[in-house]
Amino acid sequence: MSTLTKPNHIGRKISRIRELRDMKQEALAQALGTNQQAISILENSETIDEDKLIAIAKALGVTAEAIKNFSEEGVINYFNTFNESPNNYFGLNNCTFNPLDKLMETVEENKKLYERLLQAEKDKNEYLEKLLNQK
Repeated sequence: MSTLTKPNHIGRKISRIRELRDMKQEALAQALGTNQQAISILENSETIDEDKLIAIAKALGVTAEAIKNFSEEGVINYFNTFNESPNNYFGLNNCTFNPLDKLMETVEENKKLYERLLQAEKDKNEYLEKLLNQK
């Protein structure tokens, strides 16, 4: 049975939580005062002693119980609740405008600003030429 299918493989749970926290093995190793190779070995271990688990949990910013009870299904269900909530501000489901329309409006505004800038430069240059010709 692979580590991906063993539900109580504590090392795999640590690995997934670390990945979800966007933490590299090197960062976890540094927090624990060890090296990346030790973290790799640890993440391949099916069991870990309680004291070490508590230290790892602290470095990951979770509880030891959270690591023990971690499941991929739970994470998926947790994130799916964002799409099901009535006040969903995370997805594009409730978008009240077409983002491409807004982008094109911005492009048009930028074009107008650029044209005004060019005209201002031309006016400035004409003014400076007149001043130079008067002398």
